[in-house]
Amino acid sequence: MSSKKKKKLTPTQQQYQKYAKKREPQRPVFLNCVKAFIVGGIICTLGQGLQWFFITYFDFDEVTAGNPTVAVMIMLSVLLTGLGVYDHIAQWAGAGTAVPVTGFANTMASAAIEHRTEGYVLGVGSNMFKLSGPVITYGVFFAFVVSLVKIAVKALGGM
Repeated sequence: MSSKKKKKLTPTQQQYQKYAKKREPQRPVFLNCVKAFIVGGIICTLGQGLQWFFITYFDFDEVTAGNPTVAVMIMLSVLLTGLGVYDHIAQWAGAGTAVPVTGFANTMASAAIEHRTEGYVLGVGSNMFKLSGPVITYGVFFAFVVSLVKIAVKALGGM
């Protein structure tokens, strides 16, 4: 808490804040970082292995192998989310499962599963984008900004 907020608290509230801070369980930050690193690394290694598989056995090149790799990673993530496995992995690994493609697919699938009883349109369709909608919005906006910067740089560099 900042010192400004502490000044506005009554003495009883300040005493309670100190008490609550003493009782709060300590988080194993280093262990959590190691777990996230390991699981995130495994997910990325699996993705790299799939890309290698597509390059080796299906004659893709490095650029074109990315699309089927991402599709398979999304399908695996959604399947594991539907089976409830991804949630257990995420509980253990924390942020390690937030690797962009699989984390995004998990977010969409879990929201869809959670709201399926409300129907396909009002339940699944609308609630699935509550959490992932801002990600899509900011992604599209910053892609637009980056493209404007690229066009400006090209225009200035060409003069």
